[in-house]
Amino acid sequence: MSEHPNQHPKEGQQPKSKMREMSRRQFLNYTLGGTGGFLIGIPLVWNLRFAIDPLLQAKSQSNYVKVAEVSEITSTPTRFKFQVEQVDGWYYSKPEMEAWIAKAPDGTIYALSPKCKHLGCVVSWAPEGQAPNEFYCPCHGARYTIDGKELAVASAPLDEYEVMLQDGFVYLGPIKANTRV
Repeated sequence: MSEHPNQHPKEGQQPKSKMREMSRRQFLNYTLGGTGGFLIGIPLVWNLRFAIDPLLQAKSQSNYVKVAEVSEITSTPTRFKFQVEQVDGWYYSKPEMEAWIAKAPDGTIYALSPKCKHLGCVVSWAPEGQAPNEFYCPCHGARYTIDGKELAVASAPLDEYEVMLQDGFVYLGPIKANTRV
């Protein structure tokens, strides 16, 4: 005979429950699993935020740095040192950079990177007894013209900086491949 849900159980029988009871073992498994997942999840969320947050930061409006006054620039390359703000993830620094800045015969101002294209040493302009009116690398003897064209040893011309003139000052931007040669 089938029992009707509204009928009372017979004497000595337990009532049938619609909800299944949770055992002590299941309760502990759920509790410990949830707590463990929560404790593991917190460091994962913080690490994810640490990795993504620098990507969400606003970028600076200008990559140009004021380096010199236009009146200081001559037809002979002159070495100028300057600092750029650099952000690498959470690390902020201001490395010192250098550029050889000169005025071309047509009056345009250009700036060359002092980093030799052979092995990365720093080039000098017209060192005594080495290479008059040329850039010279003391490491392996690479030579370049006043425009940065390679003459000996190096396989590529010196890189050049993007140049912007504003309010009587020379601003340098990112390094690019040499467009002068």
